[in-house]
Amino acid sequence: MNLYEKFFKRILDFTAAVILFICLLPVFAAIAIAVRINMGSPVIFSQPRPGKNEKIFRVMKFRTMTSEKDERGNLLPDNRRLTKLGAFLRKTSLDEIPQLLNVIKGDMSFIGPRPLVVEYLPYYTEEEKLRHSVRPGITGLAQINGRNNITWEEKFSYDIKYAKNISLGLDVKIAFLTLLKVLKRADVQVSNTEEPLHILRGKK
Repeated sequence: MNLYEKFFKRILDFTAAVILFICLLPVFAAIAIAVRINMGSPVIFSQPRPGKNEKIFRVMKFRTMTSEKDERGNLLPDNRRLTKLGAFLRKTSLDEIPQLLNVIKGDMSFIGPRPLVVEYLPYYTEEEKLRHSVRPGITGLAQINGRNNITWEEKFSYDIKYAKNISLGLDVKIAFLTLLKVLKRADVQVSNTEEPLHILRGKK
């Protein structure tokens, strides 16, 4: 573990997250009001995810889907519950703003492997578990190299590469390329069409 990873990365994360959150408070409030009017409560969607050393935390995002259910009381498919506002928030990555609070708390970093659902934990290989040796990130190496348009194996390969090569220069590069992708709205899928990892690997 280098000095940047051990000391300075967390200091930079915390400082930048606090400043950004303060600057984005008006945007945060406006989106929260729009979500409340459009989809009701809760405004924030939270879900348990494994973080560094597989410690479970609750990742936060703005809500993008309704809670509509069928006649049997089961939630409707995601694509039927996703609202126009929700699709817009996903396309522009504005739904990720609440994760600044995760960064401030220390659950996440700006840059790192994206935190996936807890159900996937038993399906990682020993090498892939290296993705949990660092704090998960709002964006990462996989996100600038295809995001939702690459395979699970490719994503994990990028996550492992990042965990083994953390540096200030790499983080700056990822942050810059992420900003470009967000502005261009590149490699974004508003609905998840990828087969879940636990189902995919359960078939093997």
